[in-house]
Amino acid sequence: MNATSAASQRSGAAPSRGGELHKGSPAFLALTAIGVVFGDIGTSPLYTLSVTLGATGHALPTASDVLGIVSLIFWALMAIVSLKYVVLVLRADNDGEGGILALLSLVASERIANGPGMPILVLLGIVGAALLYGDGVITPAISVLSAMEGLRLVAPAFEDFILPLTLAILIGLFMMQRRGTASIGRLFGPIMVSWFVVIGLLGVINIWAAPEILKALSPGEAARFVLANPLIAFAVMGGVFLALTGAEALYADMGHVGPTAIRRAWFGLVLPALLLNYFGQGALVLADPKAADSPFYKLAPHWALIPLVGLAALATIIASQALISGVFSLTRQAMQLGLCPRMRIVPTSPEEAGQIYVPTANWLLMIGTSLVVVLFKTSHHLAGAYGIAISGTMLVTTILLYRVAIGRWKWPPALAMLIIVVFGAVDATFLASNSLKIVDGGWFPIAVGSAMVALMLCWRQGSSLVRHRLQDMSMPLERFVDNVDKMVVARAPGVGVWLTKVTHGASPMLLHHVKNNSVMHETVVLMTFVADRRPRVPLAERHSIEELGHGIYRIQVRLGFMQTPDIPLDPQELQDARLQGRSRRCALLYRPRNRRSPRKELGDGCGAVRNFRVPHPDCEPCP
Repeated sequence: MNATSAASQRSGAAPSRGGELHKGSPAFLALTAIGVVFGDIGTSPLYTLSVTLGATGHALPTASDVLGIVSLIFWALMAIVSLKYVVLVLRADNDGEGGILALLSLVASERIANGPGMPILVLLGIVGAALLYGDGVITPAISVLSAMEGLRLVAPAFEDFILPLTLAILIGLFMMQRRGTASIGRLFGPIMVSWFVVIGLLGVINIWAAPEILKALSPGEAARFVLANPLIAFAVMGGVFLALTGAEALYADMGHVGPTAIRRAWFGLVLPALLLNYFGQGALVLADPKAADSPFYKLAPHWALIPLVGLAALATIIASQALISGVFSLTRQAMQLGLCPRMRIVPTSPEEAGQIYVPTANWLLMIGTSLVVVLFKTSHHLAGAYGIAISGTMLVTTILLYRVAIGRWKWPPALAMLIIVVFGAVDATFLASNSLKIVDGGWFPIAVGSAMVALMLCWRQGSSLVRHRLQDMSMPLERFVDNVDKMVVARAPGVGVWLTKVTHGASPMLLHHVKNNSVMHETVVLMTFVADRRPRVPLAERHSIEELGHGIYRIQVRLGFMQTPDIPLDPQELQDARLQGRSRRCALLYRPRNRRSPRKELGDGCGAVRNFRVPHPDCEPCP
């Protein structure tokens, strides 16, 4: 390989990482995070406390019930979301991407698609990712339905319009996805900021009226509630988990805005607003236990009910965005790891590699979500299906996090084990509590997850068989180059370009061509395209050329996520780079600027050239 090629590889081989992946202003990225990432967890106050209080089995909740449940919600948010996800899990990015498959690739990347058998960690990661798809089908449905059901409080006559409105809103939301995360965040961000400010103020007003709710800040209230009746507490934990359901989507969406923006938005606005609202609902129920059926909407005075329902409708529409964006990121990661079929991926930002749109996943998710709305009809019925899938994913994330902590972060095993055991025990408790919902609807996300597991495992097995077959059909490059003159009877004038994904051997198609025709072009190019996380790779860094001998060359073309592979153009770019003095040797070949011109015969060396050039051993840049 010549010096220019080596330099090109050095400059282009390492993709952009870390902070370079998110170059927008901190304020805009934080606003995008509020609009895209926190919709799911931000709208959980709509239904969490009412469902949880109902799980106690008491007609009217007692003061100890209210204090204990609000304390459980508070400490769950602090321990699981703030500490586990926002502080720890967001550190486990794979080249800027988050989500359980990104975490799995940090732990066992070489064994996901290529390893023999099925390692237990790979199986766990696939199951966790599949369960997240199951949750992605339910989250948009329950979020929008719960908001639309607020119309019943305005007028019972609106009952018949709830399902049609929900379906219309969901279809409109999915049709907006092609606009991209940045545009959606710019649209949704201010609305969600208003939402968090409003629910925080409503909470403050009611806390002022019943300040004894602040006793729930003590973990002792949670402990007393659990110890007083462990069976009831076990059932209640499934309701408490509803306050945490957006945590895994928060991690999956990390590639869209970056961990710093998520942390700023969470600690600066989202967490304080959620805590104030949950404590405000608890204060309201302490003062009036009859408000337990709908404590969120009863926080507001009657005159503000209709505006609050409208704002809640907008917020729940946005809540669906967190899981939708997460599914896009998850699908791309599954394709990269060889776990699902190839789909078209549309970059939606010229700056952010993680902001993508996957049309096939979008429309399949829309169909599944619409089916869920028609099947379950109410948010109360959907609550039975909600939580079990995501609680399984969160437990798998905890298990994989242990391997990252000791392998990547170099934590002492004892410290890592202590922290992971604590988080794992909490996650396992939530999963066990949510398993009580299987009969009431929890079977649905499990069925979706099982179908996705079957798809991923079948595709992994099929891809492995194809890969091994290609390797068997290939031939080591050194052996091919040494024997090429014996394998052909003639070298035809011209240049043959062969696209190949085989990096350590001759292309199987080239071997097939030589075997059947016994003829090969004078100049043969084995061209491979490699994805780079930068939006656009500069021309000087885009190509690396390796001369293998006997007129055979290997070219690696590195392209950014906003660039499209263009075979006729890339040889022309090599010539452009040479003419600009970036190379001390002649370009291997080029196509004229008039890309419609037909390919013509090769000349002899650099002088007598028509449409393509061939390298001369020691020439300076051609004039």
